[in-house]
Amino acid sequence: MCRLIFVVMNGNGCPVNGVADPFREARKGEGVLKCTFQGEGVPMILRHEDVRKAAKDWKTFSSDAPFRVPIPSEEDVRSMRQLPIETNPPEHTEYREIVEPFFKRAKDPVVVAQVEGLVDGLLVDALGRHSVEVVREFALPLQSRALTYLLNVPEDEAVTYIGWGVHVFRDGGDGERKGMALERYLHGQFDRATANPGDDFFSALKKATYRGRGLTREEMMGFGNLTFAGGRDTVIHTVSSVVAYLGRHPEALEYLRADPSRIVLAGEEFFRVIMPLTHIGRVCPVETDVHGVTVPAGGRVSLCWASANLDEAAFEAPGEVRLDRKPNPHISFGIGAHICLGAPHARLLLRTLLQKLVERVGSITVLEAKESVEKQEKYERAVGYESLTVRFSGR
Repeated sequence: MCRLIFVVMNGNGCPVNGVADPFREARKGEGVLKCTFQGEGVPMILRHEDVRKAAKDWKTFSSDAPFRVPIPSEEDVRSMRQLPIETNPPEHTEYREIVEPFFKRAKDPVVVAQVEGLVDGLLVDALGRHSVEVVREFALPLQSRALTYLLNVPEDEAVTYIGWGVHVFRDGGDGERKGMALERYLHGQFDRATANPGDDFFSALKKATYRGRGLTREEMMGFGNLTFAGGRDTVIHTVSSVVAYLGRHPEALEYLRADPSRIVLAGEEFFRVIMPLTHIGRVCPVETDVHGVTVPAGGRVSLCWASANLDEAAFEAPGEVRLDRKPNPHISFGIGAHICLGAPHARLLLRTLLQKLVERVGSITVLEAKESVEKQEKYERAVGYESLTVRFSGR
């Protein structure tokens, strides 16, 4: 069997099981890293099995915490609870059932064909240019336009989404102002759906019922807010990071080209090692001991996906990119009741990107790259690129 193995390197040439895995020593030691976020001490749960258990234990580690599930928390950029993510079962289960059909559209042959045409068109354009800045000229339009297919809205709505940048709240400018712009957009869409309902996401929410009643405007806004704020930057950074990786490892592109059936496993390995979302928050309703750290009632913990995905106890040689890794129990999309609604969408985009790169692109030359680095009290880690300029060459 042909196996292609690479050691993951950061911008300074350090392997991920060294500098680029900032959680390794704490994970191998006590299994937690206490870090301060927005003035609050938060223990980060680091081990794969511990993160899995905590993610499934919603009674101890609750998501019923408006604004406080994301880290950093988002009281300053939105005015409503995001649904369904900021609830626990059984409410979460019932809320999720309302919107899940739209997110499952990523498996619909019509939507798959639309995404294939989109990626094909973006690559044709890129191949006709001397260079492309991948983050904003390729990945951002890809995510934004593909989202219109998922939501069944006109594709020209993507012009607005692209204008919001890589992160709806935190990509330059004033986060509160950007959050208000998103809320105005959502109100406008729900007003339109009220006056002229159709088959789109916003109309579906207007028609939906929850426990025998229609959704309130605040509930509809909560669904809409998560749809545009959750997972947006992670998809964009994943796409950019994969392009950069294939540019720096041309043999990986050739490996996939030799047998395109390898793309599925390769995609899952990319999701494991390219983890733009470091962690997510949970709140302890009562005082809780978290691996020796006392969390007060109402205090937060962090489920550190990025550390769990590099845990030596769960993955053989976690610092290597093995494009044929199987099994691959990564938890990049979470686990348990709150597993990511957008996972099918993300998988479709990455799988299609890899397929079209194999078909159309002979080589990728990285011309200029500026990493996006998350800097916190106890760690620093690359989470994608602020900018990435490449040249695509045809086959």
